[in-house]
Amino acid sequence: MNIKGLRRGVMTVNPYVPGKTIEEVKREKGLKEVIKLGSNENAYAPFPGALEAMQQELTRLNCYPDITFVEIKELLSKRYGLTVQHFAISHGAEGMLQNIGKCFIEDGDEVIIPHPTYGLYSEISKLMGARVIETPLNDKYVIDLEAIKKALTPKTKLIWLCNPNNPTGTIFDKNDFNDLLGQLPDNTWIILDEAYAEFAERTKLPEIIEAVQKGKSVIAIRTFSKAFGLAGARIGYAISSPEMITVIDTVSEPFNANRVGLAGATATLKKDHEYYQQSLKTILNDRKRVISELSSLGFEVIPSETNFVFFSTPYDCQELANFLLEYGIIVRPCSSWGLPNSIRVTIGTTDECNKFISTLKHILTKYYESSVVSI
Repeated sequence: MNIKGLRRGVMTVNPYVPGKTIEEVKREKGLKEVIKLGSNENAYAPFPGALEAMQQELTRLNCYPDITFVEIKELLSKRYGLTVQHFAISHGAEGMLQNIGKCFIEDGDEVIIPHPTYGLYSEISKLMGARVIETPLNDKYVIDLEAIKKALTPKTKLIWLCNPNNPTGTIFDKNDFNDLLGQLPDNTWIILDEAYAEFAERTKLPEIIEAVQKGKSVIAIRTFSKAFGLAGARIGYAISSPEMITVIDTVSEPFNANRVGLAGATATLKKDHEYYQQSLKTILNDRKRVISELSSLGFEVIPSETNFVFFSTPYDCQELANFLLEYGIIVRPCSSWGLPNSIRVTIGTTDECNKFISTLKHILTKYYESSVVSI
């Protein structure tokens, strides 16, 4: 790159690589039907109340949204038992992660990031001039909080934690999290990305609301993109102390959420509870079934607390993913995370899950001459 005047941090950042889209695969493969199981979206959404509200909001797109976001904040405050001052709204969870980077990170700061995990934490940190300290997962693909404790230094500014973790789908022990929270240096904050929390068993997750109420140095990030099925609407939010929320709102761009997305998210909370609960129940049932099917085929399957399943194979993951693409099924090969034999597959509709399993069995027989793998 030969552009003069760029910040040094810009030169260290890698572009985000998303999963393939349905339209992209249709063009490349000449297919009429494609199933997308690569981006962890909720295939049962948007729900009826959200869809109607978003359609109605289209006539008001000439006006900016309410800059205080009071309606959705009031709904969130009732959901979590906090005040509206405990919430900040953003363009998706990613927008909030960017804002947090701007709030905290200066040149020379250290940030701790488990590996593998969601890649945007590292890119945001490098862009802001931080030194990234990576810590490994344990042998069960779970974030190792003891390793993070050992990596703490007086220069540690942020600890980025994805729980449940992407791409592995695992959660760490909440008691270990409380221990870490109690040992933080004065200037260190934990950023807890809980994008997939709705799919996890609630009792296993950290008591983040209690931590916020006690004034702990933690910011939780949630989203309407996953369980609530509004990935294209781009609405995320942060939960933290009112003082921290004021800082986040100060560095955020004005009107940093769109009217249509806000209408959909608000309606989902107000009107779509039954649809939300039914989709959640179906996804969790199909998750259990997909894990069983993959295990019976001989794959090493990691227990999941998300709407996706992470599994290891004896094959090159990119090759296996390409074979699935030929049959119109998009999954996420994990080679970009340094896991050349692992695949992440979203739990789509029941029919989509059935097609994935039957196609995978066909591929194993046709290309690998085996109905059961050996790892």
